[in-house]
Amino acid sequence: MKIWINNITGDVDIINGLNHYIGMKHIKVEMFPEFKIMPWLVGVLIAFGLTASLIGKKSLLVTFFVLLILLGIAGLVDYYQWGYDYGHNLDPKAAISVPGMSYQPPMIGTKILLNFTAYSGPDTGGWIMVVAGILTGIAIGIEFFKNRSPKII
Repeated sequence: MKIWINNITGDVDIINGLNHYIGMKHIKVEMFPEFKIMPWLVGVLIAFGLTASLIGKKSLLVTFFVLLILLGIAGLVDYYQWGYDYGHNLDPKAAISVPGMSYQPPMIGTKILLNFTAYSGPDTGGWIMVVAGILTGIAIGIEFFKNRSPKII
């Protein structure tokens, strides 16, 4: 399954069929209000980053970097909370019930859930955001060190 900025693709029906046996909710695009908000947030973030690069003000660059970090953290927190709810709030009348077992998918990495291996990690868009953050951090570092006055001993 792939989670896009505004959609879910892949073997969602197969995953829903399997997850039904352990009492998980069916995954549907409609259950994610984030899909309506994220394209706008990312668009504004990209526009702000391009504006900061064109104007060339250090304060705008730092503001872009902070926004990028904060939105990244907010996205990870939101994803964790969704995964926690999805894996812990199970139907007690499910066909398969293992007392004390939760099925929270991993946020990043691999996790074995009964006889299934679940993997979660960033795809192209996520890596683009990570690279944008790293490059912005490097640019801020260069600006910081370039403008330092040398110490006279």
